[in-house]
Amino acid sequence: VSGSDTWAGSAQRPLRTIQRAADLARPGDTVTIHEGVYREHVNPVRGGTGDTERILYTAAPGEKPVISGAERVSDWERIGDGVYRTVLPNTMFGDFNPYKETVGGDWFRSLERDFHLGEVYINGKSMFEVSTLDEVMDPKPFTEAREPEWSLHAWCCGTDENSTTIYARFGEFDPARENIEINVRRFCFWPEKTGIDYITVRGLHLTMAAPNWAPPTALQEGL
Repeated sequence: VSGSDTWAGSAQRPLRTIQRAADLARPGDTVTIHEGVYREHVNPVRGGTGDTERILYTAAPGEKPVISGAERVSDWERIGDGVYRTVLPNTMFGDFNPYKETVGGDWFRSLERDFHLGEVYINGKSMFEVSTLDEVMDPKPFTEAREPEWSLHAWCCGTDENSTTIYARFGEFDPARENIEINVRRFCFWPEKTGIDYITVRGLHLTMAAPNWAPPTALQEGL
């Protein structure tokens, strides 16, 4: 993460982004990724040509790099006891806004309401989406949740042509001190073209992307 995409990509002059390495990598190459959080969607433009000529993306020995589909948000306005609001420009999301897109597909249990692809996280742990601001201000535990009491950390969202507004009950957590993140990218590592084969991804932690639910009858997209 201290490199530069204008450099050569050697051990002495490393690249800044994994995507730049993916643009350069050829069959048989190894992309070595050092510790840090890489907030990007890696979209490989080519794959290997067989098992003996794969392209390998691997963590440096003993290091734990992360590819994240999220961005940190620190601009929160307190509007109630433990409840905060942020207003984000839609330009932050580019052509994919996970707070406009909803989850859907065969066998998805919707509970007769909309769930968005986006999520809100407190120190890496996802909060619980509800439908209305009233439910954020006065939440009730969701008894079917694995941690019903944690479901009181509720959030909801709304979008218009220019902005996305998120309301969140952080409760005992102060967003000025904690790591609050939201989904921005649909994928962490995903070739947009089909037929990009013979790629190995090893030792990386991929997290906080916002793909849709993938039933067996649909495209098997993943983070």
